[in-house]
Amino acid sequence: MTEFLQSVLGYEIGWFVATLALILLIALPLMLAVAMIIYFDRKVIAAVALRRGPNVVGPFGLLQSFADGLKVFLQETIIPSSANKGLFLLAPIITFTVALLAWAVVPFSEDMVLANINIGLLYILAISSLGVYGVVISGWASNSKYPFFSAMRAAAQMISYEVSIGFILISVVLFAGTFNLNDIIKAQEGHIFGVVNAYGLNPLLFPMAVLFLISSMAETARAPFDLTEAESELVAGYQTEYSSMSFALFWLGEYANILLMCTLNAILFWGGWLPPMNVDWIPWFDIPGIVWLFLKIFFFFFLFSWAWATVPRYRYDQLMRLGWKVFLPISLFWVFLVSGVVMIDKFGWPL
Repeated sequence: MTEFLQSVLGYEIGWFVATLALILLIALPLMLAVAMIIYFDRKVIAAVALRRGPNVVGPFGLLQSFADGLKVFLQETIIPSSANKGLFLLAPIITFTVALLAWAVVPFSEDMVLANINIGLLYILAISSLGVYGVVISGWASNSKYPFFSAMRAAAQMISYEVSIGFILISVVLFAGTFNLNDIIKAQEGHIFGVVNAYGLNPLLFPMAVLFLISSMAETARAPFDLTEAESELVAGYQTEYSSMSFALFWLGEYANILLMCTLNAILFWGGWLPPMNVDWIPWFDIPGIVWLFLKIFFFFFLFSWAWATVPRYRYDQLMRLGWKVFLPISLFWVFLVSGVVMIDKFGWPL
């Protein structure tokens, strides 16, 4: 498409139009996916609680998220008189924008990626670490006690679990030998006995897959780690003073981040767009790679929803202890373990 538009519109304008079209092809379906997973989230939680969940607006309640979005859109935007108005309105925009930027390097199939850069994993780490700014700025700019406490919690929580996530990702990079997400997926092809396309079933990387799943819940402030918006003690945390579309942008950014973490779980440990196994008697590869990736994302989001519906919320001291005293030492030790195994595999036992 890029070459065609460049031949018609010229090199620079054609490149700009093609890039903009690709961005919209990612951003617009992502917004639709956020609406659908909010519906799915509510359905899973309702099923665990033996309730029906959304079932009135549209067939099977499928249009409930759109009705909620329209209701929020028509509400009045209220800005507290003592708030810093500029930063107060900027915070949800930062959260929403940063959540979308990370998707630029996500490979939906072998050839379906906006920017197939060699440092894709580092790019995602850099972009996702900026998400805390939206939360912290919103808590400070509200000039209210509960949002400010939430902002301090969010800063500590995200930094704590980003450290262990970084060490977990080093273990994957050592095995794959690259930061490129597409190459990491290709490195998993036939990884287990030449049949299974996944790092997650490797005995050396399975503990890291479990740690990454739990850390991704904490990184996105998802239950049972939703201490940043704990209703019991913080009303709604950093979102307390927000209404209308500014509140909706926080929700869109939060769920886009959750989808991103589910995608990273699928890409880094479970083969991404690859089918589960390489076997000749099942036509796995006839199914498009994007379908496999979406099925894996759907499965991990189900785990996120299941945990929210069943696991009670941690106390804040338990959250910090888990991050610094459990996950960090284990992930740091695993980096040394994996690097030793990789070196022995490459160069043999030292004499």
